[in-house]
Amino acid sequence: MLTIGHFLEALTDYRVTGDEPRVSTVVIDSRQAQQSSVFFAFKGENVDGHQFVPAAFAMGAIAALVERPDGDGAWVDCRAGVEKLSWSGETPLQIVVDDTLVALQQVARYWRRRFDCRVIGITGSVGKTTTKELTARVLSQRYCVLKSQGNYNNEIGLPLTLLELRPEHERVVLEMGMYTQGDIALLADIAQPQVGVITLVGTVHLERVGTREALVAAKRELVEALSADDIAILNADEPLVMSMVPHTPAHIITYGLTPSADLRASAIESMGMAGIGFTLHYGNDNVRVQMPLLGRHSVHTALRAVAVGLVEGMHWSEIVVGLQTHRDELRLLAVTGPHGSTILDDTYNASPASTMAALELLHDLPGRRIAVLGDMLELGSAEIDSHRMIGIRASEIADVLVAVGSLGHIAGEEALAVGMSAEQVYLAETATDAVPILFEIIQPDDVILVKGSRGGRLDRIVAALTESAEKA
Repeated sequence: MLTIGHFLEALTDYRVTGDEPRVSTVVIDSRQAQQSSVFFAFKGENVDGHQFVPAAFAMGAIAALVERPDGDGAWVDCRAGVEKLSWSGETPLQIVVDDTLVALQQVARYWRRRFDCRVIGITGSVGKTTTKELTARVLSQRYCVLKSQGNYNNEIGLPLTLLELRPEHERVVLEMGMYTQGDIALLADIAQPQVGVITLVGTVHLERVGTREALVAAKRELVEALSADDIAILNADEPLVMSMVPHTPAHIITYGLTPSADLRASAIESMGMAGIGFTLHYGNDNVRVQMPLLGRHSVHTALRAVAVGLVEGMHWSEIVVGLQTHRDELRLLAVTGPHGSTILDDTYNASPASTMAALELLHDLPGRRIAVLGDMLELGSAEIDSHRMIGIRASEIADVLVAVGSLGHIAGEEALAVGMSAEQVYLAETATDAVPILFEIIQPDDVILVKGSRGGRLDRIVAALTESAEKA
């Protein structure tokens, strides 16, 4: 059980005695504090978490990690070293450190090393969260699994996940995101994964890292962190992913649709809203699978989860059951819209690869197809060409295109340029502007894909359409 002593031992020369107060949760939001929580006070650009230390204590937090003590309460200075904890526990404790973010990472690194559970790290430009969810689902058929919650995939979220580790956990599935080079190397150093999974390398974050080569190098940090005893699971269908092979000492397992992949899928059958079917091939094994994931692109998600299950010693019977994941655990959701239409809510985020995959799903479904496409952000020099490419594909698939935002308009204009009529293409400045357009054009049994980066807030479109359907 995590105790105050473990925090001090991670940060100083203090040694845990076993008598220290136990910690229930670790939080960075004072509103989430509860009895026996530890609160980390971060200094943000607009808000200083130190202002909320009293609020965390009022909610029941037993201690707070701070960069400066406040008030007359009990405090211990880790900057000077701590050999003995002289604290009764009757009042909350302030633990003073140089940098609360570094301290969080240091405590998480220390705590993870106290357990011999196996850690699976997942990164890539697209599909990390869905792969994480499905992988955890597969592994949970045999093991007690801890997984990243929500978007806890960065230098704050990953340490918070690791601090939830308990002795009963046998496998940990962690999503690893990045902002720039060095981020994944840091996360891997904290988490010490034995299995690294790479989805694909697209153009997301190109604006920040500059070049595709730099982006590959940043994603490659996960497999570079593995040892010769570890396993790298790589996408055989993606040359940029396969370029990582010489850069890792780990044993490599490849997956994909190409015949040379160690684990491959064939005979893919889209069943529309009912999901997909395909045959898995691994060594001499051939296994037919049906699962409720939507779209042909989901086969790669399944392959990653299956590969992890296989390297973790699971039987096919366990893996197949695990693939029957509930849709509400995944990103793309199908909900009812006005006049009995179906809305494909894929508004969590967008990249060229994920938008193309969403359009392919739309293509597989019966009915009149409406694509509502917003801006794809952080694409750097690939921004214009990527939106044009999406516009061309949308013109081939959609009966109606509603392009939202300044970048979305590039896709809409390209769709017009390659042959969609003016009656088929609508341009909206914002998500709010798109709502009345859709109310005007939606017909019974339409299928409406809503896809865009979070910054465009296309989720407001989905909310407005579903609310109208519920009231009808």
